[in-house]
Amino acid sequence: MTPAPFPAARMRRLRRTRALREMVQEQSLSAGDLIWPVFIRDGENIEEPIPSLPGVSRLSLDKLVVAAEHAHQLGIPAICLFPYTDQSLRTEDCREAWNPENLTNRAIRLLKSELPDLMVMTDIALDPYNANGHDGFVVNGGIVNDETVAALVKMGLAQAEAGADILGPSDMMDGRIGALRLALEAEGHRDVAILSYAAKFASGFYGPFRDAVGASGRLVGDKATYQINPANREEALACVARDLSEGADMVMVKPGMPYLDICRAVKDRFQRPTFAYQVSGEYAMLMAAVQNGWLDGEKVMLESLLSFKRAGCDGVLSYFAPQVAEALRRA
Repeated sequence: MTPAPFPAARMRRLRRTRALREMVQEQSLSAGDLIWPVFIRDGENIEEPIPSLPGVSRLSLDKLVVAAEHAHQLGIPAICLFPYTDQSLRTEDCREAWNPENLTNRAIRLLKSELPDLMVMTDIALDPYNANGHDGFVVNGGIVNDETVAALVKMGLAQAEAGADILGPSDMMDGRIGALRLALEAEGHRDVAILSYAAKFASGFYGPFRDAVGASGRLVGDKATYQINPANREEALACVARDLSEGADMVMVKPGMPYLDICRAVKDRFQRPTFAYQVSGEYAMLMAAVQNGWLDGEKVMLESLLSFKRAGCDGVLSYFAPQVAEALRRA
């Protein structure tokens, strides 16, 4: 509908006071919209800063429980675990990925024991366990799909058995959602949700994350043979459609801010729970500007996350999650 002409319509009337602005605000952000990605490592009483992710640390499991309890008290409903695996456990067969006693599975059990109401999400991909740094098995220099899917299913079942609430396949292999869903049903894990990294692009924004999980120095080549070309919108939508048809409960677009058009298209076309990952490069880029005094940290943090809601997302994975929840509580 076209507004009345000026001066009958003065758009600034509803911007005059804070109360008016809040009354007509179209989107809102809450702590309940957030999933907090957390990096974990072995050891005790460790908070190991990650230089390329200012303000983010790898946490030993005792520190993880403390941080997770704080996040839960702030109203954050879920955290997502990413392991920094000891170099000796990174092999070409990636067998540590489905070890029931690996770092992630021990963390899941501990969190569900200490904080049963906090949802625990996991990552399903082989890169934290792979001597080659890739999300799948490397054979003769190429990433093999079907053999990788079989391994990912074993990995997902081990996480479900440990008590994970949400599985996050981030590998971008073809057919992995269907295989994982069938296996979960067969093994009695019917209530475990799948939040598929359905539209994950071959992006340049992942660098600090690879530092955080220790994969940067091991990656040989790139991931363009299995992640989506950043130029391809329709391919991304086809991947979302496929994952939903195979049994994904929720879908994710990754990265976030450079792909807001994809978020909007996914939500409009499929009308299913849609998430975005504000990835490490996005976070590091904002934090670098904030630390240099070029940007107002709290303002751009909140503004960036609100952009995801405006683009149609139901929630966001963000390293800012605790700071956002605290800022919203103060407001």
